[in-house]
Amino acid sequence: MDTWIWIVIVIVALLAGVALGFYIARRYMMKYLQDNPPINEEMLRIMMMQMGQKPSQKKINQMMSQMNKASTKPEKKVKK
Repeated sequence: MDTWIWIVIVIVALLAGVALGFYIARRYMMKYLQDNPPINEEMLRIMMMQMGQKPSQKKINQMMSQMNKASTKPEKKVKK
């Protein structure tokens, strides 16, 4: 076969691999998030009670807002 046919086959196989990898990774993450949901208020309350603290609603709300702020905070770029 000619060289250009091999190049086309390699490019098509690479594109198919990327598409298949994306699909598999997406399915895996969706299943993982279904099995292990992110922390909610009830889970936070249970963790605090296990650590020996009596959680108030104010403290739960503060911790949830801190966790949400930390997860959505964009990282600062360092200037050189």
